[in-house]
Amino acid sequence: MEIVHTTHVDSPIGSLRLATTSAGLAYLELPNASGRGMRGWLHRCLPQARCIEGFAPNRRAAAQVLEYLEGKRTDFDLELDPRGTEFQLRVWNALREIPYGETRSYAEVAAQVGAPRAVRAVGTANGANPLSLVIPCHRVIASGGKLGGYGGGLDLKARLLAMEQRAGPLF
Repeated sequence: MEIVHTTHVDSPIGSLRLATTSAGLAYLELPNASGRGMRGWLHRCLPQARCIEGFAPNRRAAAQVLEYLEGKRTDFDLELDPRGTEFQLRVWNALREIPYGETRSYAEVAAQVGAPRAVRAVGTANGANPLSLVIPCHRVIASGGKLGGYGGGLDLKARLLAMEQRAGPLF
């Protein structure tokens, strides 16, 4: 049986939930996240897992996320364990290649993963990203420059992009 260590972390944007497996950070839930939350993620991705509340296994991830939100970190150095389909994993890997302070359109990401006509599928994969902030789905915008959806809300997406463009703290 797989063990998942979960914890809450207070941050400048509110309470975050982190989940780490033996392979790495597997889930990061933003405050006011749309979707099914950690319970739904566990049910879909790790239905037989045993959850243990514990900060220690999440300490490094928590520190790096807080540094990012404080404008002190532009890249994450963490072992990750995202769970998804082959296509989702390709999209999430492409998102990790978007440099800090830059954006890409859904169409650009679709072309990058070798599926130029799969723009909506890229949007769906983007929305299913279990590691918001660490896998920077907030850096993906519509071709016309509109922000589009974001699990943490459009206000947070706009604030994250503005923070990255000015290279300073979120608040």
